Amino acid sequence: MKAEYQVTVYTQDMAYAGTKDDVYITLVGKRGSSQHGKLGRNKFFFHRGDSTFTVTCSADLGELLLIHLEKRGLVIKDSWLPAKVEVRSSNGKLYVFPIYHWLKGNKKHFFREGAGLFISHALCCPHNCSQLADTPSALYCSVLLRWAVYKEGIPLCMKADTLISLPLDDRYPFTRDLEFVLSDYVMKHWREDAFFGYQFLNGVNPMMIRRCKTLPSKFPVPSNMIFGKSWLTLRTEMMKGNIYLSDYNILDGVETNTINGRKQFLAAPLVLFHKNKYNEMMPIAIQLKQKPGRDNPIFFPTDSEYDWLLAKTFVKSADFNLHELNFHLLRTHLLAEVFAVSLQRNLPRVHPVFKVPEADPFSSVTHATPCRSISWLETSSGGKGMLTLLDRSVSSMTYRSLCIPDDIADRGLEDVPDFYYRDDGLKLWNIMHRLVVSIFYYKYDWMVQNDAELQNWIQEIFENGFLRRSETGIPQKFTTVAELVKFVTMVMFTCSAQHAAVNTGQYDLYGWMPNGPSTMQEPPPTQKGKADEASFLSTLPDVQTTVNIMATVWLLSMEQYLHEFVEDHFIEDFPNHKVTMFQRELKKLSKEIQKRNRDLELPYTYLDPKLVENSVAI
Repeated sequence: MKAEYQVTVYTQDMAYAGTKDDVYITLVGKRGSSQHGKLGRNKFFFHRGDSTFTVTCSADLGELLLIHLEKRGLVIKDSWLPAKVEVRSSNGKLYVFPIYHWLKGNKKHFFREGAGLFISHALCCPHNCSQLADTPSALYCSVLLRWAVYKEGIPLCMKADTLISLPLDDRYPFTRDLEFVLSDYVMKHWREDAFFGYQFLNGVNPMMIRRCKTLPSKFPVPSNMIFGKSWLTLRTEMMKGNIYLSDYNILDGVETNTINGRKQFLAAPLVLFHKNKYNEMMPIAIQLKQKPGRDNPIFFPTDSEYDWLLAKTFVKSADFNLHELNFHLLRTHLLAEVFAVSLQRNLPRVHPVFKVPEADPFSSVTHATPCRSISWLETSSGGKGMLTLLDRSVSSMTYRSLCIPDDIADRGLEDVPDFYYRDDGLKLWNIMHRLVVSIFYYKYDWMVQNDAELQNWIQEIFENGFLRRSETGIPQKFTTVAELVKFVTMVMFTCSAQHAAVNTGQYDLYGWMPNGPSTMQEPPPTQKGKADEASFLSTLPDVQTTVNIMATVWLLSMEQYLHEFVEDHFIEDFPNHKVTMFQRELKKLSKEIQKRNRDLELPYTYLDPKLVENSVAI
């Protein structure tokens, strides 16, 4: 008895997604396969939107497992981007096959049905597709990404030299209009101590400051030091938990760059902060080198104007270099590339983890290739120093430091007032965590333990991203559902919210160069009383270096936000309902943040879900 199937093909709604080539399809079910037949009569143009066809089979195919798509045409460069294929059987059952994959040339492509089912490879191809039975699931529809060593000692990356060398799926659609806004606030307030301290909590690098319970011996600030007219001492304020420290010891001894024939300089400072009665984070002492000594004075706010300003500016330059290489490049872009390449190599598109927003490689893998090609020759840590700093950063990176609840606790910052990165970030983490818990199909730990594809994913991340360093705390395998949920939440947070926190404000804060110099042309001062306006200006980067760095940090761009999902990988009602709830939670949080910001002199917008991009593709 013949069976008819209604096949609806959806082409992605974006420029050049359609094709004039002929498209052939085979339906594969548990009971058999259809003939490999052409969709549409004569010449059919697959344009944006949907097109429906009828496929007739000699008998019912049973439960559909996958489809085989093939594009044939004389114009072999005519690529096509189908979004999904829906097939309705004669008994009314609907099957959905997510694709979101560029079909290029005359090649065969296989796609699983989108329900969150665990289907063995042998079951996938019981008939005409038996040649796929032993093929890794990631190969059904993709060009397998390859690992490459960029530099020894840092996470492996994707083997690609340019955007053009990436598979079509992994190229971010650079069709966005860019908006750049330089805040007048920075130019007006960059010299002020309160704004200097504010940036360590809510600036582009909120990752360095931590509560100081014991002053390190290498930073011999007198414990009986008195703060202004308050008669508060360092000892008593430390006991109250009001003293904080940023220690840039990771920069100590990093070989500095030479720019335009001139040797550059980079400090490895220590900065002590006091939370005053107005809840301002005020800098109270700065030492520019790690080893104390007569040639390494401790600077205080009571020093001359330019002594104190120069010390703060050396700190900001050190922070720029560490922020860009460690907290921005390494901890968002390079890690996202590791997550994405391993995902693409090991998990099929219908895998539960692949469906989670930001676990999808196509939203995050693109940037690291151009990011790796950015010239660091305009920074004091450029050249050999960059590799040293990246190697040290990898060695210091831990799993807990990538999970914002753990990181905030480890730095002792749970109760710091007016810490909006923490407040908004923890709320976003919790919203993402609830989504991952609600949409996962894993109900028991044994389901996680027995998922070979999942275990291969985390194993490759451990080996190629964290270089087999067990001391990082990164899982080498998943043994419980809770472990998996936390890790996937971390991946989602890293590729969206964390990247927004350390990326979006770059031009806002670095656009005024003295607030974040990429390099310093004179060495840190070895004595007080020598700095003046002329010496201060001569220490800053030259005009050409400044222009080049401004072009690098001119990155602000908003297109596909966290609350939007362009690719509809979920086909079941339950997870789609949970995604809808997730979007509602994000919109509610966005309104709360906007309401709070109306009462702030300097609004913190970087983690507003309405403005958080859902990828690291800038």
